[in-house]
Amino acid sequence: MPDLSAVFTHIDTHETQFIDRLLDYLKMPSISAQNIGVEEVAKYLQTMLTKLGFEAELAPTAGHPVVLGKRHVRDDALTVMLYGHYDVQPPDPLELWDSPPFDPTIRNGRVYARGAGDNKGQHFAQLLALESLLAINKELPCNVIMVLEGEEEVGSPHLADFVREHKDNLKADLVITCDGPVHDSGRPAIKLGARGVMSFDLRAKGAKRDLHSGNFGGVAPNPIWTLTHLLASMKNAQGQITIDGFYDDVLAPTALEQEALANLPLDLDAVKQNLELDHLDAPVERGYYERLMFYPTLTINGIHGGYTDEGSKTVLPCKALAKCDIRLVEAMQVDDVFQKLADHVAKHAPDVEIIRRGAMEPSKTPLESPYTQVISDAIEAAQGETPLLIPSAGGSLPNYAFTQILGIPAFVVPYANPDEANHAPNENLELSRFIKGIKTGAAMLGHLADSSTATT
Repeated sequence: MPDLSAVFTHIDTHETQFIDRLLDYLKMPSISAQNIGVEEVAKYLQTMLTKLGFEAELAPTAGHPVVLGKRHVRDDALTVMLYGHYDVQPPDPLELWDSPPFDPTIRNGRVYARGAGDNKGQHFAQLLALESLLAINKELPCNVIMVLEGEEEVGSPHLADFVREHKDNLKADLVITCDGPVHDSGRPAIKLGARGVMSFDLRAKGAKRDLHSGNFGGVAPNPIWTLTHLLASMKNAQGQITIDGFYDDVLAPTALEQEALANLPLDLDAVKQNLELDHLDAPVERGYYERLMFYPTLTINGIHGGYTDEGSKTVLPCKALAKCDIRLVEAMQVDDVFQKLADHVAKHAPDVEIIRRGAMEPSKTPLESPYTQVISDAIEAAQGETPLLIPSAGGSLPNYAFTQILGIPAFVVPYANPDEANHAPNENLELSRFIKGIKTGAAMLGHLADSSTATT
């Protein structure tokens, strides 16, 4: 095992300075959805990487730039890619914040600010890990490529194209993302996959205008009923999605994945109590973690149409809209699933228009990857706890750009607390976890480099 004691001591000694620098960074808005401050923050990161001895550039995309930094140690060294995103969610609703979202405030050992956990605090910890390694050892233990995206919070619409265009410049052995919260138990974790997502709208039309429900009820079709019947044809009361061929590519969990699930702590009663639920969605026999990792979903995000204000209005609406998303699991593919969905709509409601929105492919790295245990050992060395292995996250990340386009394993090592409130008012990050994150970033590079040297 590499000796990281001097690096850890450096991090402890500079804890106050590191936190002050984090606060300065969090003061800088970078809201991709509103194009506020994004370019300024990208330039700030480019400058920081340049000071760390990286070849750093702002790589243009069709949207916001990618901050790309490379530091080459030697040709025979392992190359680790570190991915993060410098854009943040809009802070609205502002009135629900206890302190201004871009005036970072420390309360009870946490910093409250937009981007504290998602993702500025986490990738800033990675940058400080690089700085700390260089301060002690004068060189990094391995080659490092830093990729900081500016559009993750709007669905990473251009990351895959960026990776394809820069494929020769992004050759790495693995990629590590530090994003999201640790396990609900507070234990550190390694996540080896993420579900994909595909969003779409369904639009139904009736008459050219809203009609009197008495004069035209039973005569003119009701678009809301059209959508209701269509949606009901897609999923039954037993929780099964009934689109033809929908489950064709869904893979059963491996024996190692089942073992990992069995080791994950779960207090199901506490989960239901926290959500004020008395039961889970159908099918009732399906396990909690199995639902989140190994099964696709079809979710109705919202239905709009007709009159929904106070009182009654006997109207027969002329149009209706349903917004939906599908979460995909490995080895489902967005284009294939959308075609099956479109075929279903054409069969059951041919007059309904389907509009394809944003999408993200699923990704998965096998638990038996040789890097899994090395990263686990590094986390334990930095944090004093063995991390949980999570085969896949329930949400979506653009890791498919690395696993599918570059063909390299992808690992997610979250640093944030379970109640970080990412995307919500009062987003926060426990400062103790931020410092642990810096140590973990240094330890992962040290252990990976050491393991690579031992095997070559």
